[in-house]
Amino acid sequence: MNNKEAFKEWIKKNMGVGSNAGSSYLKSLDWLSDRFYENDKINSKSVYDINEIELLKPLYSEILQIQKDESSYIFNKNAPGYGSKGFYSASLGKYIEFLEHEIKDKAAPYSMKFNMTSFIDELYKSGFLYSERFISRFTASLLTKPFIILTGLSGSGKTKLAQAFVQWICQDKSQYRIIPVGADWTNREPLLGYPNALKPEEYVKPDSGALDLILRANENPVLPYFLILDEMNLSHVERYFADFLSVMESKEAIPLYAEGTVDNGVPSKLPVPSNLFIIGTVNIDETTNMFSPKVLDRANTIEFRVTEKEMEHFLDNIQDLNMEALNAKGAGMAESFLQLAKNRIFPETDKSDINKTLIRFFGELKKTGAEFGYRSASEILRLINQLTVIDKELDANAKMDIAIMQKLLPKLHGSRRKLCPVLETLGSFCIIGDLKIIKEVFEKEDFDFNGPNVLYPLSLEKIARMYKGAIDNGFTSFAEA
Repeated sequence: MNNKEAFKEWIKKNMGVGSNAGSSYLKSLDWLSDRFYENDKINSKSVYDINEIELLKPLYSEILQIQKDESSYIFNKNAPGYGSKGFYSASLGKYIEFLEHEIKDKAAPYSMKFNMTSFIDELYKSGFLYSERFISRFTASLLTKPFIILTGLSGSGKTKLAQAFVQWICQDKSQYRIIPVGADWTNREPLLGYPNALKPEEYVKPDSGALDLILRANENPVLPYFLILDEMNLSHVERYFADFLSVMESKEAIPLYAEGTVDNGVPSKLPVPSNLFIIGTVNIDETTNMFSPKVLDRANTIEFRVTEKEMEHFLDNIQDLNMEALNAKGAGMAESFLQLAKNRIFPETDKSDINKTLIRFFGELKKTGAEFGYRSASEILRLINQLTVIDKELDANAKMDIAIMQKLLPKLHGSRRKLCPVLETLGSFCIIGDLKIIKEVFEKEDFDFNGPNVLYPLSLEKIARMYKGAIDNGFTSFAEA
């Protein structure tokens, strides 16, 4: 019995078969489901697909405030009394109560709430030395949108972090593929295969296993699946990844061949499900290609750096990595992880400060043609909310700093003349007090980026490096070798 049917039975049992309120609750929940989905509040088409109570509580709070407002997105002109009589909040409240009493009691013992601390503990036991803050960024980015790019210093642990996470949360190897991208990838065939021209009834699957992985993800929506593209920019990303970039926004299926021409188990159209997560790793050198803005715009970009202190700690504690110790340790949290990924809620606190900061950065980035659109703005807000959900220790400035670093700065590139004035202004947004941004920050070798005058240390340090690169080389970009 699915949640909707179970909820109906629970309503009858607790309110009586003849209760008018019970039937009104069911109708209003159907109405709310449609409105939530249309307005990007939830990732599923029905609230009955959501088992995580923590995802529904913010919606309940919002409904309490707006249900009587005839201009709100949930108002139903054909049933105006539902809002004034409180049926919307009451129905969602009843469903939350149902989840608390029924679903919780019947949950399988193997199903656990997602806990990032558990992953961090297992990482340390296996010999990894990533900081907790860095793991928060990685995890929240995956939960915000199922496409992230890991860039930075070669050998700094980009692929290892992705591999560690998927081994930890997956039941077995059938849930993930690590695929090295080839420099000769000029079309989608290495990922999606192609129709056999000599045998029209046959579709040739790629050796990479990517197509089989996506098909399994469609068949098992309650499990997460991961496609890791190693050295993603060895070939031009748009040449082999264009179909994925398109369906990320359109939510349409990828057409593989003309319907009715193939008969070997491969569908003519391939949906890319919400439980498929794509992680790309990137190195920057003379053999690789730069990302276009449309690729960066669709991803959270996380940069890997190694500080002198981190290298010293590594050398003092060097040991072999025990990857096998991670296998399936977090598999019981997979369902909860997927539920969190469906969270489409925007931050409820610090809204005014967040909006003001984004508008300031928007105005300055616009001068170089690197301003952000509605999609990026929405994803920044969702990233901040996901960071709030999984890491309670992050303050408002730390979350804003991560958002700036991962969503606003990656598209910056250009000449010294074009970027230096903009970098100066962006740097000034990251500090408070009377510091002179060039002499006392950018040009000071021992400047403390974690000092009391710094609002956004991650972003300021990156902006300073980009500024120095522009001065020294006449050109700079977010991506560094």
